[in-house]
Amino acid sequence: MNAPDRYEKFVVPEGTKKVSYERDMKIMNAATFVIEREDHTIGNIVRMQLHRDPNVLFAGYKLPHPLQYKILLRIQTTSQSSPMQAYNLAIDDLDKELDHLKRAFEGELVRVQSENREGL
Repeated sequence: MNAPDRYEKFVVPEGTKKVSYERDMKIMNAATFVIEREDHTIGNIVRMQLHRDPNVLFAGYKLPHPLQYKILLRIQTTSQSSPMQAYNLAIDDLDKELDHLKRAFEGELVRVQSENREGL
């Protein structure tokens, strides 16, 4: 069969970095991040978080090919920031948002479970 093994979609090969950075030499404050073994889910979340930053002029991503399990994330910023700073800030903010979502979900789960126990 021509299809690659399923594990290749999410296991980063040994010796390969999960995220690599390449500065654009033609455009000031622009760079491309290659994120290995990710797809539209992560690409769109990070892109939307980058759009919240007022120092980000452009943020977009693409999947180079359906059988290549990586995304290319392109960021251009104002002179007050760098693409690396914007990327790190976006990842930190997403981490905080997901922690908050997890705590809210777990709190609601405990509340519903206690209500179900009282109702029995």
